[in-house]
Amino acid sequence: MAGGQGGPVIFGDVPLDEALGAILAHGQMIGGRRLAKGHRLTAADLAAAAADGLSHLCVARLAADDVAEDAAAQALALALAGPGTRVLAPVHGRVNLAAAADGLFCLPPAMVARVNAIDEALTLATLRPGQRVAAGEIIATIKTITYAVPGAVLAAALAAAAPITVAPFRPLSARLIATTLPGTSAKALARLERVTAARLAGLGGALSVDPPCPHDVAALAARLGGDDAGLILIAGASATVDRGDVIPAAITAAGGRVLRLGMPVDPGNLLVLGEIGGRPVIGLPGCAKSPKRNGLDLVLEQLAAGLAVDAGFVAGLGEGGLLPEAERPEPRAAADVPGLVGAVVLAAGRSSRFGDGHKLLATWRGKPLVAHVVDAIAAAGLPPPLVVLGHDAERVRAALASRPAQFVTAPDWADGMGRSLAAGIAAVPDDWAAALLCLADMPAVEPALIAAVAGAPGGVVVPVWDGRRGHPVRWPRAAFGALRQLSGDIGGRAIMADHGVTEIAAPSPACLQDIDTEAALAALGD
Repeated sequence: MAGGQGGPVIFGDVPLDEALGAILAHGQMIGGRRLAKGHRLTAADLAAAAADGLSHLCVARLAADDVAEDAAAQALALALAGPGTRVLAPVHGRVNLAAAADGLFCLPPAMVARVNAIDEALTLATLRPGQRVAAGEIIATIKTITYAVPGAVLAAALAAAAPITVAPFRPLSARLIATTLPGTSAKALARLERVTAARLAGLGGALSVDPPCPHDVAALAARLGGDDAGLILIAGASATVDRGDVIPAAITAAGGRVLRLGMPVDPGNLLVLGEIGGRPVIGLPGCAKSPKRNGLDLVLEQLAAGLAVDAGFVAGLGEGGLLPEAERPEPRAAADVPGLVGAVVLAAGRSSRFGDGHKLLATWRGKPLVAHVVDAIAAAGLPPPLVVLGHDAERVRAALASRPAQFVTAPDWADGMGRSLAAGIAAVPDDWAAALLCLADMPAVEPALIAAVAGAPGGVVVPVWDGRRGHPVRWPRAAFGALRQLSGDIGGRAIMADHGVTEIAAPSPACLQDIDTEAALAALGD
């Protein structure tokens, strides 16, 4: 069935009298309202089309055994969803799988290729195996290309599918022993302890630190002979290049085994993997003194996820083992979340597409659009937001008079959103570690989403719905300089590629719904 051509039996223009019950192939204005792609046509729709002077519509009509796009994608998603994952709601033939916990993404070998070889009508894309993920992060997406999938195609895809899983991180306790030689720097040891403790904290673990130990086989072996239940980390005063060196020899002298000397990962080549009494012992590579991502992170993540770490695992790290020099460990735990996070509300634009009125002052559910956004920020537990004013500034300020907020006026707001954004970032208080950029014309945005974006680990954090990135977006202070340089109608997405981006699953399409027209506001309903 590889390379097959599944999907609807009929696709193309048909006369109106043949279109009843068919699926509209493309979004179209009919009878003064926009019917979405995939809408099943009713008699009222066809009457409206005839009144508009239309004689034909482009439609798709399904065969008796075809499975509609949403149902097909959801069926495959459910077959793929293993422990540690959750299936999100289908939208336009797409279903995403998200991580249910922080952990490691696990994928059966060659399974994705088998599923994608069944038929072009059904596709599966995933993260790479072994990738570290955060709770809520999208790990796989299933997309139905056509409006339906033949039942036989779906059955074959389900037979080829195997569970995708996320192995959740568990509390990992570790003990650090540093060996010393004459001239070993106390400052270097203190830095090593800080960096290692941060690594463990990023996995939800904890580190205890032994007093320094002489760089000597007997002295180190005596330290290793206890009955520790957790992981032992050894930072040697000199690099390990032979099994006769101090760290491997001390592991053996303490009754343990050296499982692997060195690893095919750079940075991180000179790691030592051993075990004593069933508990892992790791001789740290020299690069462990740096917070940059290296081979030690790969081993610690595997251990924290409760997965096997042996010589075979280390040997398999070579494919993809050339790590970027500048990459840092992806922060996932609460310890890596920025400190105080506030929101900048962009409310300076003219809203020329909205007609005669100012859209931010238009009411929905009894209050102005801009007030909905400010209230959602308050409900999310963030500090009073910084509202950027421009067009009709005093009326916007008055609409928020009863609400806690800070205000800044962008003098060059008319030059484009980039200048309003820059003015807001320039006014961010010094104690904010990061800022959420919120659009003032998104009244349906959920407080839960704002809180999730504010609290998610990582640098730049973006909500995603149906594979599309939305708002609000959290920017770390490290990006503020570039944001202050924006101009014209260029927004933050222009510099997003320069920063590590964490995507989190949005609970609804509200993160995409900015209100530009009166029709869009009316479409929100009550």
